[in-house]
Amino acid sequence: MAMKKRLSTLDDVAQKAGVSHQTVSRVLNKPEMVSPATRQRVLDAMDALQFVPNRSAQLLAGKATRTLGFITVSLALHAPSQIAAAIKSHAARADYSVVIATLETGTLEELQRSLNEMRAQKVDGVIINLPLGAEAAASLVNDNSDLLCLFLDVPADSDVFHVSFDPRDGSRQSVELLLNGGHQRIALLAGPEHSVASGMRLACWQEVLRAHGLAPCAVLHGDWSSKDAWQQTLSLFRTRRNITALVVANDQMAFGAMSALDELGLRVPQDVSVIGYDDTPDSAYFIPPLTTVEQDFNRLGAQAVSRMVARLAGHGESGSALLPTRFIERRSTAPLGDRNASRERLLDEMARLVKALREC
Repeated sequence: MAMKKRLSTLDDVAQKAGVSHQTVSRVLNKPEMVSPATRQRVLDAMDALQFVPNRSAQLLAGKATRTLGFITVSLALHAPSQIAAAIKSHAARADYSVVIATLETGTLEELQRSLNEMRAQKVDGVIINLPLGAEAAASLVNDNSDLLCLFLDVPADSDVFHVSFDPRDGSRQSVELLLNGGHQRIALLAGPEHSVASGMRLACWQEVLRAHGLAPCAVLHGDWSSKDAWQQTLSLFRTRRNITALVVANDQMAFGAMSALDELGLRVPQDVSVIGYDDTPDSAYFIPPLTTVEQDFNRLGAQAVSRMVARLAGHGESGSALLPTRFIERRSTAPLGDRNASRERLLDEMARLVKALREC
């Protein structure tokens, strides 16, 4: 029978790194107290020895575990998966690990159960990526005052600790681009009705239309998925062929909508202009490339982690943040007079995409 491999200890790491047992312990628990060069030497020794800190011992000793919790909706959707990846990456750079929990329903009861589980694992703080109103988020903070919580999907004016995107500029520019191009028959495909982020985008779109004396031709609510948007777009445009533009609450749904329009024989942008939201990696290489609003999820993850870590370290001045978005005009939109744009324009765009892919 093969002998079980012996696990490396703190003493093994200390000996390999040429430091004391106490220095290795400080690298694990208070790395800011160790010089960068020494800390890196200890970390290299840990990697070489495949050393794994004894989390159970840390828990029993009541020490900070340098672990963050992340509670989110399905990681099958683009935005949550990108945010999770960013949080894990930036947490690792800060010498924190991340425990991820995904919720099935997203109800407050399910969220509280997840927070209880995080508390049992002695996480130092929790980042919550679920749509919550200001009152619900404040109530959650009051009920869990022993656990530092940072929210990613609450109203921008919430009093709770949060980092989120400002939807106003990108949403306004989306509708104004269409209006300036002569579009007046505009449909809106928002996200779920309970989503705070979707609600803010929808409110911004409607506000701009009202300011121009217009109302949307239709307001639909999707579940963020391409499939649902495909189904809703088919149903809408089978009876409403006079709609000339569609504003969509995320790129994933915009892709589904564009597929449905193609199935109906409607060209983008010659017959219908389409605008998405998020600027997913695929949006620049879709045919035609998608006009959209960029949300920098890597920056969101970096800000969430840095502000959480600063607050945990006692830096009370580390408060909430509202991050900007950026409007990106590509080829899925065109002025109303360009609905009969030439075939050569599409061929030129395809040639540009092929060239860009070859240069990658």
